[in-house]
Amino acid sequence: MTSSAIAGSYGWTDTLKTVYYGPGSMASALPKLIAALGAKRALVVTGKSLHQKTDVVRKVEQVLKEHDAYGATFWEIGEHSPIAGIRKGVDEFKNSNADIIVAVGGGSPVDASKAILYFIQEERGGDYLKQIAIPTTLSAAEYTIGAGYTDESGNKVAVSNAALAPSGVILDAELTLPTPERLWLSTGMRAMDHAVESLYRPMVPPPLKAMCYAAIEDLFTYLPQSKADPQNIIVRQKLQIASWMSLWPLKLEKYSPLGLSHSLGHKLGARYSIGHGFTSCLTLAPTVHLMATIADQEDKESLQKALRFINKPSTGSLDGDVHVLADAIAQLVEDLGLKTTLTQHKVPREDAATIAEKAVGGKDKPTAAIYQQVVKLVEDLY
Repeated sequence: MTSSAIAGSYGWTDTLKTVYYGPGSMASALPKLIAALGAKRALVVTGKSLHQKTDVVRKVEQVLKEHDAYGATFWEIGEHSPIAGIRKGVDEFKNSNADIIVAVGGGSPVDASKAILYFIQEERGGDYLKQIAIPTTLSAAEYTIGAGYTDESGNKVAVSNAALAPSGVILDAELTLPTPERLWLSTGMRAMDHAVESLYRPMVPPPLKAMCYAAIEDLFTYLPQSKADPQNIIVRQKLQIASWMSLWPLKLEKYSPLGLSHSLGHKLGARYSIGHGFTSCLTLAPTVHLMATIADQEDKESLQKALRFINKPSTGSLDGDVHVLADAIAQLVEDLGLKTTLTQHKVPREDAATIAEKAVGGKDKPTAAIYQQVVKLVEDLY
């Protein structure tokens, strides 16, 4: 069952040709994208669990085979995209004579695919080769130009180029059904993190902020519904669209990072093996509480406006309304069964100050004034 509201296609720039969306859309959309991009042989990049425990990858492989476009499948991509897997992926790409990657899964396969294409371009020169992304979570990595991966020391490293953004995205809710519930819901909170932090992220134009409010409304509405009825395809498709709205493709003249919650998540995720969905569950609500203290008037007003979209009355105070939003986010995390602590994730308490320092860019940076407040924020996560 589909409707015009949850099925269709959207084209954007020369980098992102088309987003196809709708239950069952992969079977028809993938051949269209392969043809539009002039690709001949695809390397499917995915993760071990998706490859071994579900039939999702097999369905993608079958479509490629039916159109003589299948090369091979590489499934040694772990969480946070370790560099060892990326290097193996580069070798597999060459050995399979592929000219395009089809990434299937969550943010790790999508980001790993960007990194694979980055290193291939570094070696060969010329234009970047292309990627088609078929996400099965709500992390929204498919809409960005950057790729985060983990180096040999466990640090998060990033590469970035506008040409690394996927050239096609397929949002097929049917392929998300095997995604484990906690992964599905926690990456929904990652999408919430994108939408909320984009309200105070520099250089986000007003029309995109409007989509962030729509994403916040839909995530608050449909994440609990998806928990209550995990097999509801319509709800899952609406969540995929909300994820898209949370991080709508945006061409910036220069890099504009997301906010403190994301920065903390990057410092926690790879080093302590915490999925980015769960880092958002930990850090977003406390970060919004902190914004009531440190944000400027305009950013607070942007956060305050979100209350209209989640049916929360105003307290009559700007700072109070920002706290209401933070409390609502925290309650949603709890209602989804996703509340955890850094203690549960085995993060040493003595690391709190270092995590905070790295997140704000060092005690000697312009953000040093908030350093102690961020230390307190991290300490309160235990």
